[in-house]
Amino acid sequence: MANLKITLVRSTIRSKKDQKATVEALGLRKVGSSVIQKDSPPIRGMIKKVEHLVEVEEI
Repeated sequence: MANLKITLVRSTIRSKKDQKATVEALGLRKVGSSVIQKDSPPIRGMIKKVEHLVEVEEI
């Protein structure tokens, strides 16, 4: 199973509460921060919800 590098590229200031919670659940705090997550359906779903705020690359 591949890993995903998820980077927060836009601020969550004007985002809905559930989107802010999703970004935080992914482990992202500040704009420019990155995390490595295992590629799984739940993680893909979270990414889909906030795809306009994050950048994803497979590693």
